[in-house]
Amino acid sequence: MSKIITEITPLSEKDCFYLIDRHKDRFTYPVHRHEEYELNFVANCNSARRIVGDSVEILSDYDLVLVGNGIEHGWEQHECKNDKIREITIQFSRNLFGEVFLAKTQLAPIRKMLDQSANGIAFSLPSIMRVYSRLDRLTATESGFYRVIELMSILYELANERDYRTLSSTSFSSIKPTGDSRRVQKVQEYIERHYKEAIRLSDLAEIARMTPTAFSRFFKLRTGRSISDYLIDIRLGHATRALVDSTTSIAEICYECGFNNISNFNRIFKKKKGSSPKLFRDLYQHHKTVV
Repeated sequence: MSKIITEITPLSEKDCFYLIDRHKDRFTYPVHRHEEYELNFVANCNSARRIVGDSVEILSDYDLVLVGNGIEHGWEQHECKNDKIREITIQFSRNLFGEVFLAKTQLAPIRKMLDQSANGIAFSLPSIMRVYSRLDRLTATESGFYRVIELMSILYELANERDYRTLSSTSFSSIKPTGDSRRVQKVQEYIERHYKEAIRLSDLAEIARMTPTAFSRFFKLRTGRSISDYLIDIRLGHATRALVDSTTSIAEICYECGFNNISNFNRIFKKKKGSSPKLFRDLYQHHKTVV
């Protein structure tokens, strides 16, 4: 059966983390997943393509991403012409910090960042430049206590900057949505259960016990997205997951995920994902392997 590689990382139970610093002339490793967190830095990668969940992006010269929770990820050559690529990969276990340690107030930014890495996180160029020398120093530091402290400092600095964005959609990553409002959470849970059906604003407003107009404003204030945009993103997340994990026809996926018009589905998909559903599926099929 063809599927995405599940990687068994070199990280042992006795190690805090695994680090590799390599120079290569091209990207060759296929899209894969693993349970460990991974902080991956790439330099000289202009015009390479990065895949994280249902996010597909063309890169500039530098890239820094944190992934967790077994989300699919990979970098491919695409149109990158540089043959002096540098890649620093750091993998660490879910229990490196421990829930009790992460629950401390001082670790709150790291805890939040690790939680969001389930969707994949990309850091901005200014953030990358701020930690670039520290990543370099980390690779040169002898394995031991001070190397662990250096990694924790890098994670803490990245988390405190909060200058990052999530990549993959929540529904593709199978992550339960959370929010700081119980009303919003109840509506999100309803949408997750009924995204295949016709969903009316009046029904959602009734769940929140607000008028439709008031609820529309409230939801956008709390989530940063309109109800219609949020619903489209949820449906697209499930659609992209179906494209990756099944051989179901695109038309069937369209209707199964709550879209009632195939041409409209294709148009929205291309606008949001940068390619047609067929090209997106072909991209993932290209990276699948027989296991």
